[in-house]
Amino acid sequence: MPSTTSPLSHDTIAALATPPGRGALAVIRLSGPAAHDVAGRVVVPWPPAPRVATLCAVRHPETGELADRALVTLFEAGRSYTGEPAVELSTHGGWAVPAAVLDALLAAGARQALPGEFTRRAVLHGRMDLVQAEAVGDLIDARTEAMRRAATRQLDGALSRRLEELRERVLEIEALVAYEIDFPEEDDGPVPRERIAAATRAATAGVAELLATAPVGELVREGAVVVLAGPPNAGKSSLFNALLGERRAIVTDVPGTTRDALEAVVEAAGWPLRLVDTAGLRETADTVERLGVETSQAWLARAHVVLACGETRARLDESVALARAATDAPVVPVWTKADLTGDLVTSSDQMPSAAVPVSAAQRTGLDALLARAAAELRERYGAPDAEVPLLTRARHRRALTEARGELARFQGAFLDEGVPATVAAVHLRAAVHAIEELIGAVDVEDVLGRVFATFCVGK
Repeated sequence: MPSTTSPLSHDTIAALATPPGRGALAVIRLSGPAAHDVAGRVVVPWPPAPRVATLCAVRHPETGELADRALVTLFEAGRSYTGEPAVELSTHGGWAVPAAVLDALLAAGARQALPGEFTRRAVLHGRMDLVQAEAVGDLIDARTEAMRRAATRQLDGALSRRLEELRERVLEIEALVAYEIDFPEEDDGPVPRERIAAATRAATAGVAELLATAPVGELVREGAVVVLAGPPNAGKSSLFNALLGERRAIVTDVPGTTRDALEAVVEAAGWPLRLVDTAGLRETADTVERLGVETSQAWLARAHVVLACGETRARLDESVALARAATDAPVVPVWTKADLTGDLVTSSDQMPSAAVPVSAAQRTGLDALLARAAAELRERYGAPDAEVPLLTRARHRRALTEARGELARFQGAFLDEGVPATVAAVHLRAAVHAIEELIGAVDVEDVLGRVFATFCVGK
């Protein structure tokens, strides 16, 4: 990757790297060409060696007031997170102490870091590529083990290595085609066309194989939307609370209690599930309740799995019909209040064989229900594979879709239509560029801006 630098990297930046608020410790980062000089104006005594934590006084450079006593660690250029000279100060936590230390650093010549600027500098200095940088953000945002594992693999370079392999394959095709350009007097060039065709097919297959992981990867990163749906008083909110193990939804016997959607994340069989408790589906004249029903229908339209709830056969059939009218996602019938089955079920009102019986009150059937939801996801989208790197973002999908399209255009132009190599090779160069833009091997400022805009300031 080229060591391209941004104009911003000439500044020395500082920021709080831990969440603000009450806590035992806080970490403040300082990075940039003048990081050691800036820290030297506020830190006494100066640490004796890099990468050794030293207890120091931190004083304001203008007033001399003691801000805190902190553990200070120096990092040399090339050996820090950003690749620049850097300093990390571990201070007491809370609101006032970290703010006072950060204020001293800013007064000494640093400026406040922008969101994601530390990681952006790490990319610009070759410490990681753009795909790994995205994994840093995903790791911070991970709410389940599945999300954490996917982000850790990506940060470890599994996806980057796969993309580099694909890039090398396309570059190999470019090298083969170069002979066609360099030796135009040969009938077929020194390289048989079938060898170029085979290399093109292999590269295209590699891109397609990685693209096939995108549906699973995006679900692992974002979480699969699992909507609890059905008529009012079907037991949705009680089931939602039972699945979470805590009281999040208000549960009453009054129809229409849930007026808005509630969302929470659980994990099942390696899938992060975004459970959504929705308002009861029914016709209503109440304006506020009607808005809640419209919200429910909007969630159903974007669901990956729907849990259609009902405590009797008639209610369950109604719930399944309402759900299927509003979504293309798999619909799982859920027989709620199964602990009351003996009182509710008659000979003509038997539970459907496809339904999952649950009892929120007795907490039975919950694991089976989550396993069923995971099975529906696995059947439709495939299963997360710990050994296979995943495409986890729409940006990844777009770039590789473009690369695949350019390879197909090369195949059609050069191998099928006999377009001159000098013209057809343009498609190979475009395919390489799409992959290089994905990993950040080319300096595309607007791409970097979009990626790091969502990062927290301290990263």
